[in-house]
Amino acid sequence: MSDMQGRAKTWLERTFPERQIYHRSGGTVSYISISPRKQMMAAGGAALAAGWCIFATVNVLAQGPKLSARNVALDRSEAKAERWVSDANARAATAQALLEERTEAFQTATSEMGQRLDSLKVILTGLKSPESIDVASLRGKNSSFLIEASIEEGAPRQARTAPSPAATVEVAGFRAEIEKLRAETTTYLDDAEQIAVERAEEARGILQLTGVGIGRFEEQRELGGPLVELASLTAPEALNEDDLYFAERVTKVAARLEEADFYQQLIDQLPLGQPIGVPSRETSGYGLRTDPFNRRPAFHAGMDMAAYRSAPIVASGPGVVTWAGPRSGYGRLVEIDHGHGFKTRYGHLLSVSVKVGDEVQLGDSVGKMGSTGRSTGPHLHYEVWFRGKTYNPVNFLRAGQHVYKG
Repeated sequence: MSDMQGRAKTWLERTFPERQIYHRSGGTVSYISISPRKQMMAAGGAALAAGWCIFATVNVLAQGPKLSARNVALDRSEAKAERWVSDANARAATAQALLEERTEAFQTATSEMGQRLDSLKVILTGLKSPESIDVASLRGKNSSFLIEASIEEGAPRQARTAPSPAATVEVAGFRAEIEKLRAETTTYLDDAEQIAVERAEEARGILQLTGVGIGRFEEQRELGGPLVELASLTAPEALNEDDLYFAERVTKVAARLEEADFYQQLIDQLPLGQPIGVPSRETSGYGLRTDPFNRRPAFHAGMDMAAYRSAPIVASGPGVVTWAGPRSGYGRLVEIDHGHGFKTRYGHLLSVSVKVGDEVQLGDSVGKMGSTGRSTGPHLHYEVWFRGKTYNPVNFLRAGQHVYKG
């Protein structure tokens, strides 16, 4: 043991011999002696410092790739988070835009259905009045209000963003309002259809009393035009089952209203009024009779009505004068074209107060009762023609009693 200590001491003294550091100042020389032990301690400290530097450097170099990979992962996570935030903002913006679009669509639909309901109210009011039916609201520029009922947005259903609870409540409120308007509209359509049907049936009954087949009247309805399928009025995807039913109801009601309007206008034009402006009596009827001049059977194409000489003769319906003056067998004659193929003739007049081309209305004076032409005394020979054939005037007068009840 002592031998090893001796050799260690010898190695230490040889490796780190005692050193002296001299210092001269102001003519005085001094020195500092550094023993082998101190040198060894200094060398050991230097070695430790150098070792630590080497260790730290190696450690930094070794950890560099790991830190780089961690930084890359952090960058990716940050980018992913930014994309998520961006997507969330985009979804929020889409949801907001969709909500605004749906809100605007519901408001537009509510407004249009309100206008539709107002139009139906006007129509129903007109139907309840004695005036002619106006179906312009069903066939005019606002007809889209009655056909288009879909407010579906264009985005596919699976791509829509779920609305917020507040948006759901708001949309539900709009839907409730629209359903209320639809229910009211359906009620008005039902009422309008019922009244139109009743008026059409009443008009058909009056027309049947004239003795002219109802089919002859219906032949005059001005119908036609290219075929337009109902589905073509709106995109097929925009017409659900309820909307299609509603559109069919509107079309049906419009047809009923047009039918009633046609009959009403026809009745307004027909010669259903009295041709004499004062009380009168029938002196000879329509059809076969004994001719008053030759006493042989003959066909009487009109009816004879008497009052007194110069009694006012009036138009039995609106029309245009097509004859005013003498005519063989009739004496002084007035003929009026009432349209729709109908004409009336007023014969044996004492005087004529109209001329060809004059427009006359129901009750307008056309002349005075007389006995001109082939006549045995003052009376009116009154005829009703339809498409070149005479009809019994009594039937028209009886039908007129249901129209002009006053």
